[in-house]
Amino acid sequence: MKIGIVGSGLVGSTAAYALLLQGIGRQIVLVDRNEARARAEAADLSHAVPLARPLLITAGGYQDLAGCRVVILTAGVGQRPGETRLQLLERNAAVFREIVPAICDNAPGAVIVVASNPVDVMTHLTARFAAECGTPSGRVVGSGTMLDTARFRSLLAEHLRVDARHVHGYVIGEHGDSEVLTWSLVTVGGMPVDEFCRLRSIPDDREAHEAIGREVRQAAYAIIQGKGATYYGIGAALARLVQVILFDQRAILTVSTPAPDVAGVPDVSVSLPRLVSGDGIEETFPLPLSPDEQAALRSSAQVIRDAIDELHV
Repeated sequence: MKIGIVGSGLVGSTAAYALLLQGIGRQIVLVDRNEARARAEAADLSHAVPLARPLLITAGGYQDLAGCRVVILTAGVGQRPGETRLQLLERNAAVFREIVPAICDNAPGAVIVVASNPVDVMTHLTARFAAECGTPSGRVVGSGTMLDTARFRSLLAEHLRVDARHVHGYVIGEHGDSEVLTWSLVTVGGMPVDEFCRLRSIPDDREAHEAIGREVRQAAYAIIQGKGATYYGIGAALARLVQVILFDQRAILTVSTPAPDVAGVPDVSVSLPRLVSGDGIEETFPLPLSPDEQAALRSSAQVIRDAIDELHV
């Protein structure tokens, strides 16, 4: 099982490392416009193979993506001093206009996993460019709010003093400031969170919800302020997503992909719980949200729709 990673920066190389440590796949190919960086990362990762799992890790060009089941797309340009968000988006759109057809031409059967930020907009553009090559939108999957959902479950588990694996709740919408924590649907051990809190005499009030929400939304900012970038969490999330696709595990994950309508906003890519299989997205599940959550989801989707409209791509 062959995996391609386009972009050998911190996120791409960390995703490769997470795949290596877990033994996901059999071969990883790193592709980067900076060929020396890709070769160096491949060599460094290869030196960990005897201490981890038997994977073949190489660097190459787009032609070396042939036979990949999954291609992770982490490439993109950084923001220049004084550059606006729209200008950055326009430059990244131009980069993707070149990269996506190259992926589709060389790995026509691959599921494309998008991790480049802003991930929802870039997922939407990737699906649009891939469609021009005949790739259905369901085979384009953005990492979306997988990491945000993991942060939500982790922070809530700390508050509840319980194993996070027993906490179930989703973060949906934009991977960004407008994301929506679906408090009305959270369960712990199969029971509503408010019932669990009542039984355990744990505060479950608006103040607690807002504090956890702030931590979820500000986690990336705090990490970036402290060390310049985030990559371990998203690297692990990407490894999990690739595992689900490679082994057709049919997991329900909060990932991003184009949808004809989200809460009344047309043709937009945001995260919702979706069934992910070996072929990509199989189904999107509508959630019985509270009226406030539904309104927040619409606002979040509109943020992405407005950004897409600004690009005129």
